[in-house]
Amino acid sequence: MTEEVKKRYEHWLNDPYFDQQTKDELKAIRGDEEEINDRFYRDLEFGTGGLRGVLGAGTNRMNVYTVRKATQGLANYIKKQHGEDKGVAIAFDSRIMSKEFANEAALCLNANGIKSYIFPSLRPTPLLSFTVRYLHCIAGIVITASHNPREYNGYKVYWEDGAQITPPHDKNIMAEVADVKDFSDVVTMDEESARVADLYHVIGYEVDDAYISELKKQSVHPEVIREMSNDFTIVYTPLHGTGNVFVRRVLKELGFNKVYTVPEQEKPDGNFPTVSYPNPESPKAFELALKLAEEKDADLVLATDPDADRLGVYCRDMVNGGYISFTGNMSGVLIGEYLLREKKATGTLPKDAAVVETIVTTDMLKAIAADYNVSLIEVLTGFKYIGEQIKLFKKNSSHEFVFGMEESYGCLAGTYARDKDAPVAVMLLCEAACWYKKHGKTLWDAMEDLYKKYGYYRETLSTITKKGEDGASAIKAMMDKMRNEHVECIGDYKVLALRDYKTGLRRDYSTGEETPVTLPVSDVLYYELSDNAWCCVRPSGTEPKIKFYMGVRGSSLSDADKRLSKLKDAMLKLGED
Repeated sequence: MTEEVKKRYEHWLNDPYFDQQTKDELKAIRGDEEEINDRFYRDLEFGTGGLRGVLGAGTNRMNVYTVRKATQGLANYIKKQHGEDKGVAIAFDSRIMSKEFANEAALCLNANGIKSYIFPSLRPTPLLSFTVRYLHCIAGIVITASHNPREYNGYKVYWEDGAQITPPHDKNIMAEVADVKDFSDVVTMDEESARVADLYHVIGYEVDDAYISELKKQSVHPEVIREMSNDFTIVYTPLHGTGNVFVRRVLKELGFNKVYTVPEQEKPDGNFPTVSYPNPESPKAFELALKLAEEKDADLVLATDPDADRLGVYCRDMVNGGYISFTGNMSGVLIGEYLLREKKATGTLPKDAAVVETIVTTDMLKAIAADYNVSLIEVLTGFKYIGEQIKLFKKNSSHEFVFGMEESYGCLAGTYARDKDAPVAVMLLCEAACWYKKHGKTLWDAMEDLYKKYGYYRETLSTITKKGEDGASAIKAMMDKMRNEHVECIGDYKVLALRDYKTGLRRDYSTGEETPVTLPVSDVLYYELSDNAWCCVRPSGTEPKIKFYMGVRGSSLSDADKRLSKLKDAMLKLGED
């Protein structure tokens, strides 16, 4: 533990700015140098999306003080953009301290003369994206740690286009937050005074209604839903998060009659008492939902994460019994292909239609887009870059956005929002499943049809966790090693080219030629491999992890799975060696 860490710790213990509860928490760890160091060795980093960290006292924790400090930096930037009167929309999820952090952010903005518009209770993240544009705000804030474990919370910033902040705003806001050197530079005010000054506003329920209306507009075949409504059963769990009200409402208004919610996971609860990890990517998160699905003989089993921007899916397997899990790539291409096919069939597919995916998303979407003669745009990892494309399409009159997806269980249809949206994914996947059931197929049958037509694409993700200051250094060292190493083969695959998004160059291994990559600078390495395979590695922007993404194309599902398993082993060995 350095002298600087000790100094910070003692400052928080003794300065009257910090409340007694905070000081008591810090007194309880006196003598635990490792814990003190982890809490104070740095300021919680305000990254390109905002803050995310473990709850608790300290400069490297999520608490009212770090939230205020981040908001002061955002306020300083908004004032430079003369956006005070446009105001900032604020939403929060069910996590511990989410409501309190949202209120602290609102009052800090108000003390800086900036109007705030805050929801009266928890709301899904995509609704915040919609609300920023609906209320014509300069920015938005959502308090959430998405699918992270219960000890986390976070703070995400959106700009006036409704997408999470992208260049130049992200870097500029980061600089303003970093420029707030001391907590004494942060201002706040009481709520009553803010209301009297016409700065603090509570958002009315008409915004919810407008959002639901936009969701329903994305339906292609509402008549099929009505026809099949009594012959299609859905089990749904919000995993103690924000999705319950909005998912059930849109399904009901579309005409789905047989929707059952997991009762033990229906109520919002930031402690997530029934799941250790509230992530719809995790099979454990589905245990209660699958039990209810067997009782109800459900066609689909669905779960949304705490802020309702990700969707996990299981489908009834009519051949072998039980339920089959779908990856985010699988559910995404099912929705995307359904939209393209049925919009084309009904004459509603725009002539200049485009779909957008991140560089670590399945290559099957490329094959589908080519089949329907639709443009496909690739962007960096992070849905904010998909949202940004919607803005650019409109600005340049180049394309009409139809659908966007990323591998991490997130997608969007339509342009009413600029972030991934689980409620719209739920309604479209359920509609597609109804359409298939009307034609004698399950959603798994439909997936098999896509494999047969476009190829057996399979993908996976592996992560290595490296916590604390030493972990951050280890992750950096791993990236540096791979960046500087000339790797000819990864497992059975020959490396054809390496894209380094940090240097902005693509190196062709057969010619040695280096050419610029067109996407923004990011700490990402992408290996183009032989036989339609690929690997990608990057540090997580929200957790102390390094992530390894892989994709293959096989001659069958079993062949693809074998190829993927071997590639995964080789890629992880490359990272650790």
